[in-house]
Amino acid sequence: MEAYDYVIVGAGSAGCVLANRLSADPSVKVCLIEAGKKDTSLMVKMPAGVGGLIKQANDHNWGFFTEPQQHMENRRLYWPRGKGWGGSSSINGMVYIRGHAGDYDQWGQMGLKGWSFADVLPYFRKSENYEGGANEFHGAQGPLNVTESPLSGPVYQAFINAGKEAGYPVTDDFNGAEQEGFGRYQRTIFKGGRWSASFAYLRPIETQRPNLKIVSTGVVTRVLIEKGKAVGVEVVEGKGRIARQIRADREVILSAGAVQSPQILQLSGVGDPEELKRHGIETKVKSTGVGRNLQDHLDVTVIHDMPLPLSAYSLQKGLKKLAVGMQYLYNQTGAGADNFLQAGAFLSSRSGLSMPDIQLHLVNAIMMDHGNTGPEKDGYTVHACQLRPESRGTVMLASADPFAHPAIDPNYLATEEDRRVMRESVKMVRDVCRQNALKAYTGGEILPGASVKTDAEIDAFIREKGETIYHPVGSVSMGPNETSPLDGELRVRGVDGLRVVDASVMPTLIGGNTNAPTIMVAEKAADMILGRAAMAREEVALARA
Repeated sequence: MEAYDYVIVGAGSAGCVLANRLSADPSVKVCLIEAGKKDTSLMVKMPAGVGGLIKQANDHNWGFFTEPQQHMENRRLYWPRGKGWGGSSSINGMVYIRGHAGDYDQWGQMGLKGWSFADVLPYFRKSENYEGGANEFHGAQGPLNVTESPLSGPVYQAFINAGKEAGYPVTDDFNGAEQEGFGRYQRTIFKGGRWSASFAYLRPIETQRPNLKIVSTGVVTRVLIEKGKAVGVEVVEGKGRIARQIRADREVILSAGAVQSPQILQLSGVGDPEELKRHGIETKVKSTGVGRNLQDHLDVTVIHDMPLPLSAYSLQKGLKKLAVGMQYLYNQTGAGADNFLQAGAFLSSRSGLSMPDIQLHLVNAIMMDHGNTGPEKDGYTVHACQLRPESRGTVMLASADPFAHPAIDPNYLATEEDRRVMRESVKMVRDVCRQNALKAYTGGEILPGASVKTDAEIDAFIREKGETIYHPVGSVSMGPNETSPLDGELRVRGVDGLRVVDASVMPTLIGGNTNAPTIMVAEKAADMILGRAAMAREEVALARA
């Protein structure tokens, strides 16, 4: 049996970080196992390729579907999740957002020592190479390149101006002292290319460290647990699905994401005994929280025609698409180097909130059904999502077959508050789109459409058209007591030598995109795994409601 000190399952955002940090010591042997392929596709590297990657299952996208959603007309919602080197950071929208400082302070208040904002800020800064240079909020020595959106199309600045006209503040840094307001996004795009966790952490070391073994297209079917300790994994490779075992002398670390980390734990006998029994799996560790506490940002879109030929459609239609590709191949510039997602906002649905509860993403294109459908014309899309849903869902086994997708039930819109916030978000976006600053770029409303007026009609529209905006967390959450699967150092309770390090560990959904927080979690976890002291807390001046 092959043996390593650490076996990491999943080369996504967290797994790439861990592979880099743990293998930095040449005396430590690390094995990184990924079910997908290496990220060599031009579609991954080219920012404009995100539309093709995210809309359907492919070599870089698992293409999951949820269980029928009882509060959303029993629809099965499509859930793209990253597959291959970089994981979801190789198919996401490249928006760099940390969430609100209050999100992490809440974790600290829950009893999770070392997870308040002052504790995690050093790890955000450690990971980051911000083009604006180092300051109290940003780092400039890390591997993750972060750049400011150039607001290269006039609709982006018009959107920010419209927000100001509608009475909202403008902020110059969503990751700085004040999150609330309209502004430009920071992005993980560097020199015209996607800067995924793979490009930041894994690619620079893949051939430089003989103590790091990377196994691609290897599906981990279970963690091997002997006498209460994780001693390795079973992995299946190749078309013949030949199984072999890889030993971990120190730790097995699951970084397979909010969908597959709970699946692998349950296949290994760690979970709710009643659920495991249904699939004929012996319970090794009773942990009823595994697969529960699932949270995600539900999203709804307001879409308008654009009377001017300034959206992604006109920039790439017909023979222009070939020219875009040729220009990108030649010098990594032009429309191919853009994610068409350069501005947004963080807003409060009502007064008295300590943190914004709505996020807006402006896309300079018509985007329906994850890009699978929609009219071939110029337009723009405003995505609106609720940042802190009350609804909680599950990820449970659908089968004992490790190659079968699990049963994903986010349980969207289960509470009245969730329905209220989503309803208000539609109203607020419509108000912004009516402002003078956007008048030249705004034609007729495609969605929800002029016929949708009353609260009941808006609610029906959300049930019929709402979708994920790709931020699932919480399904193997850390917590201060035994009811949570993980402790504050991300160790699986009841099993020695086993941790989970990915978005599934977050006890509550943060207010923003989840890629940067996942990278932060992995940076912090690396110190925990290696037995290093945590980085010193950094107190900063924040705007407080």
